[in-house]
Amino acid sequence: VSKDPNTDAFLVILTPQAMTDSTATAEVMKNYAKLNGKPVLASWMGGNDVANGVSILNAAGIPTFPYPDTAARQFVYMYRYTYNLRGLYETPQSEEVHADESDRRVKAEAILQKALDEGREILTEFESKELLSAYGIPVVKTVIAADAESAAARAREMGYPVVLKLYSETITHKSDVGGVKLNLQDEAAVRRAFEDILEGVTKAGVTVQPMIRLDGYELIVGSSLDPQFGPVLLFGSGGTLVEVYKDRGLALPPLTSTLARRMMEQTRIYEALKGVRGRRSVDFDALEQLLVRFSRLVAELRRIKETDITPLLVSESRMVALDARVVLHPASVADADLPHLAIRAYPTRYVAKWTSRTGMELLLRPIRPEDEPLMVKMHQTLSERTVYLRYLQTLKLDQRIAHELLQRVCFNDYDRELT
Repeated sequence: VSKDPNTDAFLVILTPQAMTDSTATAEVMKNYAKLNGKPVLASWMGGNDVANGVSILNAAGIPTFPYPDTAARQFVYMYRYTYNLRGLYETPQSEEVHADESDRRVKAEAILQKALDEGREILTEFESKELLSAYGIPVVKTVIAADAESAAARAREMGYPVVLKLYSETITHKSDVGGVKLNLQDEAAVRRAFEDILEGVTKAGVTVQPMIRLDGYELIVGSSLDPQFGPVLLFGSGGTLVEVYKDRGLALPPLTSTLARRMMEQTRIYEALKGVRGRRSVDFDALEQLLVRFSRLVAELRRIKETDITPLLVSESRMVALDARVVLHPASVADADLPHLAIRAYPTRYVAKWTSRTGMELLLRPIRPEDEPLMVKMHQTLSERTVYLRYLQTLKLDQRIAHELLQRVCFNDYDRELT
């Protein structure tokens, strides 16, 4: 059985019966503690009656369990642990790092600070979309209109059909108060919608957006706080029934492209995104990078308490955030008291341009897991002397570019070390 490629582990079960010698069976069993590198587990049932056999198995390195279901559960834990480690250390898809990464953070923090200075803990929809745009997340064009005349003018410039939404600094769930009007086809419809939205509402206006028609899927991407782990990311089916379906995957920021894909794989909508009923697959690479950028937003802007993009419309050719919500920790919470990430974010503050004495411009930055392919290319150019001075021994190229070695160089815990 151990030679069968379809088996990954073994569970040997013994139940005490009149003709069963549990000790002798364990003596035979201990010779098979290691079978082609596949783990062997045992369930010696019977308590004190099989104690001698259990001791023999344990001494041979075979873990024993009083019940088979407990052993099976332990195997699942082992599998999940390995699965998670492989996800962490799998080489993610590369994304170019720019020197202006710190600039985007400055722009984003200015948006948050403006709201806090005004005594607000909720960003407007317009501000929320500005925040997403700063991190390279595509959003639908949105303009603000304070009265019906300007709403009609903006709609003409944009082209019909359009969508009008309540623009408020206090109301976040606009659809709950009739604050969303869709598929407005002309100026008269825009003016009526404006009056309907603002009926009974003070100190508010509307946003005007083009009506987006995508033969795709509505998704939700969000973040909320966990008492133990700090910010936790969410991905899943979106739309008005998001709280009914509860189809979601969770992950800790910041993400790599591999971890983003793992989070998507936890959901049922993931299979649909591959293409069903004649639809083509969505661009998973682009969706992964969107999730990576969203995770950086959450990781770098710790003043954000919770945020979500819903709906995020995704099709085979396009993805766009139609609405966004951002809630902040109040200004009374000091920066030092903001919840910490379970995993420290990439330290963008160390990304900087540098010019050599010969005038060559270079970009200096901490290493990333995505850099492993670049490390492989670099090793292909090294002389034997360089290798010896670095490793104090002669290493062949295939040894130097092995994933097991490079992962220790490229995969840093930024809270402990930098390369």
